[in-house]
Amino acid sequence: MGLSSPAKAVPRLTKKQYTARLPALREELVQLQVQLKDAPFTVVLIVAGVAGSGRGDLLNTLGEWLDPRGVETFALQSPSEEERERPLMWRYWRNLPVRGRIGVFASSWYTETLHEQLHGGVKARAELDHELRRIRHFEKLLADDGTLVIKLWLNLSKKDQRTRLRALEADPDKAWRVTEEDWLAHQRYTPLARTAQRILDETDRPGARWTVVDALDERARNLRVGEIILRQFRAHLKKAQRLVAATGRPDRAPRALAPSGVRWLRATPLDQRLGEDDYERKREKWLGRLYRALRAAYEARRSVVFVFEGWDAAGKGGAIRRLASAIDVRFYRVVPIAKPTDEEKAHHYLWRFWRQIPRDGYVTIFDRSWYGRVLVERLEGFARPDEWRRAFGEISDFEEQLAEHGTIVLKFWMHISRDEQLRRFRAREDTAYKQHKINAEDWRNRRKWEAYEVAVGDMLALTDHPFARWHLVPANNKRHARLEILRTSCKVIEAALETKA
Repeated sequence: MGLSSPAKAVPRLTKKQYTARLPALREELVQLQVQLKDAPFTVVLIVAGVAGSGRGDLLNTLGEWLDPRGVETFALQSPSEEERERPLMWRYWRNLPVRGRIGVFASSWYTETLHEQLHGGVKARAELDHELRRIRHFEKLLADDGTLVIKLWLNLSKKDQRTRLRALEADPDKAWRVTEEDWLAHQRYTPLARTAQRILDETDRPGARWTVVDALDERARNLRVGEIILRQFRAHLKKAQRLVAATGRPDRAPRALAPSGVRWLRATPLDQRLGEDDYERKREKWLGRLYRALRAAYEARRSVVFVFEGWDAAGKGGAIRRLASAIDVRFYRVVPIAKPTDEEKAHHYLWRFWRQIPRDGYVTIFDRSWYGRVLVERLEGFARPDEWRRAFGEISDFEEQLAEHGTIVLKFWMHISRDEQLRRFRAREDTAYKQHKINAEDWRNRRKWEAYEVAVGDMLALTDHPFARWHLVPANNKRHARLEILRTSCKVIEAALETKA
């Protein structure tokens, strides 16, 4: 049925009928929440619809039926200045509920598009196509991670909408609910319905299906929504129970997905030399140039994200310290990535990284990053094969969203030889103030060098894109590596600013 088409007559429920069916439904919804506490997924409920369809009433009703301790409701308004200074999906990522809870979005990633249409700002087809593609990817990413995505569209015909709005205005206790914007939505019903129909058609996909709910009879609407939630939850719970345990089998002897990456890694020359005097002289030149480049990025409101990955003992910490010395301390943060906390493990793996994205003009330096998904999580069995395999595409899309917003993404892999790593490990053990840098896990990872080499090669080949290139840094010589990072950073930032100008 088209959204603007008259609905078939729906039998109205009497108060007696409604009251008779309600207790059992409410009991089942409470039991749903009890089961959800121990389920390995979260529930995201999106409630959208035409003006006058009773979204507010429905949400209040659900709030009465459900235990509020297991529900988070989000009614996001127009983006704040802080939100506009980050990629479009940032504010939705940071508001995702933890596993075991229900997140109810009274306004969602669809709201801005519909609001713009309401006020006459029709998007170009290509722009809307791109926005809907982003939404599809976001919802697929959530669904692939196990999230139950329930999307409801509360519908009224234009005639029924007018009747509903007039009835509300005639009731002194409810007249306040009807706004000028509601009547504007009624005047623009047909173009709004066309846009809504297109959005529903383009974003109705497996794992994130739309259900259109006739909203003419409030009691029938409420019961149907409760039944939809129950039905989809039960089906999703059975599916989740069939999945293998969250921890999979370690990929002990991985096969390369992209052999070109391993060849690229092994072909990196590691025999560079750079004397201390030469390094000191060149370092000052490049530090000054980097400071000016970052200052220009700040003035252009371009954020910069640095990603540092590399072998244990490759020199990431030292390189980050030298890099940071060229940045005004007020405008950067270093984010060291360790094992996820309990809160982080209760979200999608990208959640903790989205939260750290800098606002326009600022710099964030990641000491290790989201690439742990395709490295340590792959090889240690913390992610199932289906999870780490699709992560290459998920990560690439994440970085593309940063780049589309204007963020300059710099990714460094610091590469050393196996012999050089051994020398540095032993030096750390023999130096009192460096002993904290070496532990049993470092030695254990070293024994998996060949497996990590394959995983690193796949990472390099499958996530190297024009919007977020990998820069392999020969790091056997620390001075050479640090200077190479400064030089590369300058050139990439300068080029990005020229291209955007």
